[in-house]
Amino acid sequence: MTLNINNITRLALIAGAAISISACAHNKPEPLAEPGRPVAQAPYSRPSQPMESQTSGPIPGSIQDFVINAGDRVYFDTDKFTVRGDAAPVLDAEASWLRRYPSVRVRIEGNADERGTREYNFALGGRRANSIKEYLVAHGVEPGRIDTVSYGKERPIDPGESEDAWAKNRNGHTAITGGAQ
Repeated sequence: MTLNINNITRLALIAGAAISISACAHNKPEPLAEPGRPVAQAPYSRPSQPMESQTSGPIPGSIQDFVINAGDRVYFDTDKFTVRGDAAPVLDAEASWLRRYPSVRVRIEGNADERGTREYNFALGGRRANSIKEYLVAHGVEPGRIDTVSYGKERPIDPGESEDAWAKNRNGHTAITGGAQ
């Protein structure tokens, strides 16, 4: 077979057409990734939903928003019910959040470690809950939005019998009871 200019031109046209067709058939190549690693999207790809509907955090005014952005638990020293210095930033954030969402109601739950009598720990948990309520009220939260309860030593968050476990169980927990998103 002899190749002349016409045959070469035809072969080039056929090869070019085949490449064009192949390129059109593979509009977006599938990205390859190692197992367990996310695939980076090409810069020309479209997001799956409009940007307005994508969220990057909790819904404002939700319980999750409160827990993440304010905090819901502070801790107390043994046999004490006064608010510790390290609790102030959490309670300040709680007060600010509650002022921002005035329809939200909360219950302050006072807790104690397992040492001491049941009656003593119920009384101590009640004083802890009231200390937190007084702090929030002093920082602008309406008192009618806050209920208090003492669980004493009945609801430990750490069942252990060590100083670390007892320190976790000496707490005041702020639970949203209504009005959140």
